[in-house]
Formats: sequence, C-alpha cells, structure tokens
Amino acid sequence: MVHFLLRRDWIGRLRLALTLFGLPYTVCTPGVRPAAVCSASHLFSQTIRSISTSCCNLYLMMPSSTGPHVKSRCPQYPGSKIKRFAVPDDKVDWSQNWPQYSPVSYTDQAVLKKPVWADPEIGSFSPKFNTVDGGVDRTSFEGPYKEDKGKPLNPRGRTGVIGRGLLGRWGPNHAADPIVTRWKVDAKGAKVNHSLTKRPILQFVSIKRKDCGEWAIPGGMVDPGEQVSLTLQREFSEEALNSLAVPTVEKAKIQERITNLFKSPGFQVFKGYVDDPRNTDNAWMETVAVNLHDESGNSVSELPLQAGDDAGQVQWVDVDSSFPLYANHSQFLELVAKERKAHW
Repeated sequence: MVHFLLRRDWIGRLRLALTLFGLPYTVCTPGVRPAAVCSASHLFSQTIRSISTSCCNLYLMMPSSTGPHVKSRCPQYPGSKIKRFAVPDDKVDWSQNWPQYSPVSYTDQAVLKKPVWADPEIGSFSPKFNTVDGGVDRTSFEGPYKEDKGKPLNPRGRTGVIGRGLLGRWGPNHAADPIVTRWKVDAKGAKVNHSLTKRPILQFVSIKRKDCGEWAIPGGMVDPGEQVSLTLQREFSEEALNSLAVPTVEKAKIQERITNLFKSPGFQVFKGYVDDPRNTDNAWMETVAVNLHDESGNSVSELPLQAGDDAGQVQWVDVDSSFPLYANHSQFLELVAKERKAHW
C-alpha cells in the first residue's frame, strides 16, 4: 500500500511537471495498453517491416489519446528507425507559433527510387496542388490546404516529420476501403441475433495483413485517373478473393458476382482524412470507405475466401465492438452496424 501511494505521488508530480512544460504524457502501468497505438492502413507491402516498441519507452513522447491527430504523431515512424520530433497536443495546429519546431526529414528509399506510384522530389518537378494534376488528384476532402516553400502542409497540423515517409504523393494520398458485409445465418438460413442486444449479427470480409499482422478491411490506393468505384472493386478482388490466382473459368464467375455486388447501391461510410502513422507534414492519407451489403446472401457470401495480394489470411468475421482492428476501421464498422440496424 505504501509503495502504491508513493507511486501515485510520483506519477502526479510527473504529470504536473509535463503539463507545465506543455508536453504530452502517457504513464505506463504493467499490463495496460498504451493510450495510442501505431498502426498503418494501406501499407506498401514491399517497404514495411515489423515494429515492436515498449509502452514505457514512449511515455514522454506519446500524444494523449484524446488529442488531435494521434497516430500521425506516433513516436517511431513505421518501417524505420526514425523518431518523430515530439509534438504536444497544443502545438499541432499550424496557427500556433512554435519557433522551436524542428521536424525530422524522412522519405523512404522505396519512394525515392521513383516507382510509378510515387512523385519525384519537389525541385525536379512542380506539382499543381489543390487540383487534378495530370491525372493525379491533389485535391483534399478537407478543402484547400496551404503550401510552404512549394510543399503542401498537412491540413490537420504538425506531425514531427517532413518529406513523404512511405507515401508516394506530395499532399493527399487517396485510398478506398470496400466494406463487404452479409448477415450471419444459422443452418436453416435464418438471421442469428446477438444474445444481449437481440439485434441481427453482421459479418464482414476481414484480412490479416502480412506487413503488420493485424486484421483490417481490405483496401488500397486509388490509381491516377481511376474512379473510386473501380478501386473498391479491384482491391476487394485482389486482397480478399484473390481472383488473380484462380483458374480462368472460376475467375470469370467470381468476377461476375463481384461486379454485380459492386453495381448495387453502396452506403458511403466515410470520406476524409485518415489519422495514419505514415502521415507527415507534407503527405497524408485520405480515404473513401463504402459498405457493399449482400442482403440475400447469394452473391459473394457463397464464395470460398482466399488470401491474395498483401493479405495473409482472409475470413468472414462477426461485426462486434470487441473485435480488435487497426487504425480507425472499428469506427467504420460501427457506422455500418448502425446503418444496418445490426448488433455492435
């Protein structure tokens, strides 16, 4: 008991000191998860390596879980040993004067090798921001964003890193997330209701990423000039159904079912900025998440799922608040459950 009281006094003093200096904090307790977890969505599989970081190594740098822009300030940039310049909650907004701000410059070598999905370095070309630039959509769902010295500024504020990190485009990097759902049914085909909420249970197609080992909604980057609807269909095919690795006859049947499902009216779940650990001051993720629901259960619901592209495993998973997902995918599923009047 004495030890516990002394520890509480020590924690209180530490919190007071950090608050006076305007620094964020997360005090670690054995067996308790850190307030913010660094997870990445739509990671380029060829550039990602596993990262393991101890909570107690981060407590002086971890943004508070209720602050803005949390994952975008994750202390260690994913897939690297780069440590971000620590940005406290009250210094995130660009309107806050902060002469001491000294962000780390980092662009991954995979991006600097000039693959087709990446821009060149600014100076060797002059992109046109806040517009569609030669097929590349450089507009933001957040509205017009500012520029500084020819480089775009993250509309949500400081991240502690300048450059592009793992992201290919200067400014917004557009992605699409298809959330494919069906009703959970019993052997007779009747909907299964949850024992507590008494509401029908939805199931969604979930993939386990090879790069980070976390369960997620399948998704990917929007190619230049590509309609988001086509990206949604392509990513679902590549990541969830692995239609590129089946016999030609089966591939045609699968593609027909997918096409029919994606022609149906979808529910736009989310459209906007994503708090992603790959974000930097000059490059950030934005996405459109759309729910495609197989109401009758005779479309993609009947297809055997296979893991493809950068997915390690794929399966139908019950939509439930207790199922851990990375990034903000749980928020997307909660919105889907509410729209479908299903269990959450």
